[in-house]
Amino acid sequence: MAKKVIGNLKLRVPAGRATAGPPVGSTLGQWGLNMMDFINPFNDATKDLMGKDVIVHLKVYDDRTFSWVSLGQPVDDMIREKIGIQKGSGKPHSDKVGKISRAQLQEIAEAKMGVLNANDLDGAVKVIAGTARSMGVEVTE
Repeated sequence: MAKKVIGNLKLRVPAGRATAGPPVGSTLGQWGLNMMDFINPFNDATKDLMGKDVIVHLKVYDDRTFSWVSLGQPVDDMIREKIGIQKGSGKPHSDKVGKISRAQLQEIAEAKMGVLNANDLDGAVKVIAGTARSMGVEVTE
């Protein structure tokens, strides 16, 4: 019989640098989980992304075990990194903060293809372009 899921958690953790402190320790501690069972495998799996934040989804089961999946770097972080800005616009429809080309969008889409809700690369590029526009980044050809 399958285990009963009692919690779905989403964390944004620095890659390769998870510690028993917040946000990992406080979140896993609330559910009564052994945080070292997450910290060591996570740090090993994400050491190649050192210095960047990573999105992690955890499923907590009723017997105090868990499973986790790393989704990689968030799309908004990848867009900001590609075009060299610190943050998106507070008024994205009127105040533009930068420009991104279709080729740059395609690079991001290829990296994130496994976790995006898109059937093909063209659909994934459209998803990334929508995120860029909502940040106040102008999409160019």
